Amino acid sequence: MKIAIIGTGYVGLPTGAGLAELGNEVVCVDKISEKIERLNNGELTLYEDGLEELFRKNVREGRLRFTLDMGSAVRGADVVMIAVGTPPHPQTKEADLQYIYAAAEELAGYLDGYTVVATKSTVPVGTGDEVEAIIKKRNPAADVDVISLPEFLREGFAIHDFFNPDRIVIGANSEKAKGVMLKLYAPFEGKTHFLAVNRKSSETIKYASNAFLAMKIHYINEMADFCEKSGADINEVAQGLGLDSRIGRKFLCPGPGYGGSCFPKDTNAMAQMGIKYGTHLKLIETTIAENDARKKKMAQRVVNAVDKTAKIAVWGLAFKGGTDDVRESPALQIVEEMANYSSNITVYDPKAVDNAKKILGSSVSYANDAYQAAENADILVILTEWDDFKKADLAKLKSKMRLHQIMDLRNILNEAEAKALGFAYSCVGK
Repeated sequence: MKIAIIGTGYVGLPTGAGLAELGNEVVCVDKISEKIERLNNGELTLYEDGLEELFRKNVREGRLRFTLDMGSAVRGADVVMIAVGTPPHPQTKEADLQYIYAAAEELAGYLDGYTVVATKSTVPVGTGDEVEAIIKKRNPAADVDVISLPEFLREGFAIHDFFNPDRIVIGANSEKAKGVMLKLYAPFEGKTHFLAVNRKSSETIKYASNAFLAMKIHYINEMADFCEKSGADINEVAQGLGLDSRIGRKFLCPGPGYGGSCFPKDTNAMAQMGIKYGTHLKLIETTIAENDARKKKMAQRVVNAVDKTAKIAVWGLAFKGGTDDVRESPALQIVEEMANYSSNITVYDPKAVDNAKKILGSSVSYANDAYQAAENADILVILTEWDDFKKADLAKLKSKMRLHQIMDLRNILNEAEAKALGFAYSCVGK
């Protein structure tokens, strides 16, 4: 099948590479000429574990192309996927749909023959109706079905998740469109759950899923706070919780709060939708407020542990391991808060330094590796759960630091080993 994907970000690019690997002809289109030039020169514009190999293979074999020309991408396509950004509006926190609607307006003029237009971006309930109206107004003769096709790719695991989906949700109001999508995803038949629902239900499923996971993270963080006061161990508590099949083990890792491009944006948008429809979603609203407060609380925990002249070393800037994405990163927000108290902060991240520099600027110093960041440090703060940090040589780390204090806000180091080496070690939930 010929697939056009509008947008080459953290959703569009992995999705395009994955669909090409399944044997489809995929054309990715973007407005940013620099991105398309780099992609056409064989250079990835984002980091995602496992993406580079897939990208190079399918470009080399001619199944994956990139263009600035919307017309060449859309003409003759069986499916057009809209995977552009839906950032939160700076005032209302609602999803900003200007890029979705602009894409619909432009692609409409190039539709020829029956086409399924699938909204891959996370969009509020009812967006599909508006996209359909825009296309029909722009091109009344278009033979088109607009569907919702929510993505469930975790950053850092997007390629794994593409090929091993928990479920494929198809929000289609026509049997013909449903048939096209079942054909596209036929390689997954028997390997996952297919759920065909109406378009508005599909749009809701994505938001409801992310909001629930955000609440689960907030819940385990609240339990961690309780454990610190009561003498319980959050790691043991989380293990006991996770063994209950009704709860499950995932998203029970305490830390500095949730972040990234999805959870903050989607919980805010879901809360605003609740207000719009006259149904205040109190659990979600509380989760948002408390998660924001948690990041400041974590930063305060660090600055309370040292004096103003201390050198603070930071490991981790991305919102999670496996990605270079710093959007709404708790790590970055904590560093920004700490920078209000200290001018002696050195940071390191395996992949996200370049993106972080655009935000942090000269407020901190940047190291080329983890041990350089810790040179002469009075305290090391771990903010992202990279595997490199989990496997750190603690004896080497000790030799680099001036004072031997670790504040592990991701609970990734071996506490017994750290203490045996003489570190003053603290984590979350103990």
